[in-house]
Amino acid sequence: MLNNNNNCANQLIEAEAQSWDHILSYLRPSCIKCAIQLRIPDILHKNVNPIMSLSDLIAALPNLNPSKTTFIPILMRVLVDFGLFKYHQQQGDGYSLTSVGRLLVENDLSGKRSFFLFAQHPVVLNTASSVGDWLRDDLLTAFETAHGKSHWDYCGEEPEFNGVFNDAMAGDSRLISNLLITDCCAGVFEGLTSLVDIGGGTGAVAMAIAEAFPSLKCIVLDLPHVIGDRKGSGNLEFVAGSMFDKIPHANAILLKWILHNWDDGDCVTLLKKCKESIPSKEKGGKVIIIDIVMEDNCSNDQLVQSQHLMDLLMRITYASKERTKKEWEKLFLDAGFSGYKIITSLGLRSLIEIYP
Repeated sequence: MLNNNNNCANQLIEAEAQSWDHILSYLRPSCIKCAIQLRIPDILHKNVNPIMSLSDLIAALPNLNPSKTTFIPILMRVLVDFGLFKYHQQQGDGYSLTSVGRLLVENDLSGKRSFFLFAQHPVVLNTASSVGDWLRDDLLTAFETAHGKSHWDYCGEEPEFNGVFNDAMAGDSRLISNLLITDCCAGVFEGLTSLVDIGGGTGAVAMAIAEAFPSLKCIVLDLPHVIGDRKGSGNLEFVAGSMFDKIPHANAILLKWILHNWDDGDCVTLLKKCKESIPSKEKGGKVIIIDIVMEDNCSNDQLVQSQHLMDLLMRITYASKERTKKEWEKLFLDAGFSGYKIITSLGLRSLIEIYP
């Protein structure tokens, strides 16, 4: 009986610890945003020595009210807990960047800083807080519940939010670009003479590919308010237009994180458009997709949880979803493609080739 009581008490204590973690979790992104605003990752990154003392860090913080300096070690303590920084007690209460913290350095080629700031934008946070209301109304998405219009219409009408969104996509694209032109993925572009990057935004991916493969003509296709007055040069070109209207002809088409924004019907329509714009498989035609294959990397619990959360985000923002391998296969077959191959895992996402 005593053992049962002890087990129940231990379970209650463990459950309470988890519940406190959920209750207080809203402070995590707020503290990380604060670190970005204070430019702490940048200051540590630019410091001559890899370890920076607390006093030197405080002295380097811009526009810090002197009466608030005692809060900085408290902030740094939780940021160390989050894995952004490492604490070095033996080196005079010093701090250094971790690999995670380095992703928040401004203009880092593999950085997630702009995506993090996008995720903390009031428009995005209001969408997430409207899910309960959305489940009781008849609107298509929680984004519409919160803002009265679709995400894409909102981007077209609100330049500030559109800029934050495009910066986030460009930041993510730089990370993917680094992976695409490495040995593990570079073979995907061998033999190609032309490529259309659909929904390529500001051109971060296309620019990296064009630079790595000078003989490959790269075209970025996106909506007029995204393309703006951008002009290409050399083997890079920008084209303003809708992917559902007309896609320029090319050897291959790249869809990076595009299809997860659309429902199955729209995806099939778009893939059929892509098929019309590329040559046959025998002549090297293909569509290259970078997107999530749900639970494809089941050995990494953190990645699987992130995939589940991304699926939820797609559903409440775009009325779309992330897809399993079987769901992807059905889309490809419904669009008239003859086969596909999952080339490699890119962490959260996968690289897929489909053939006409």
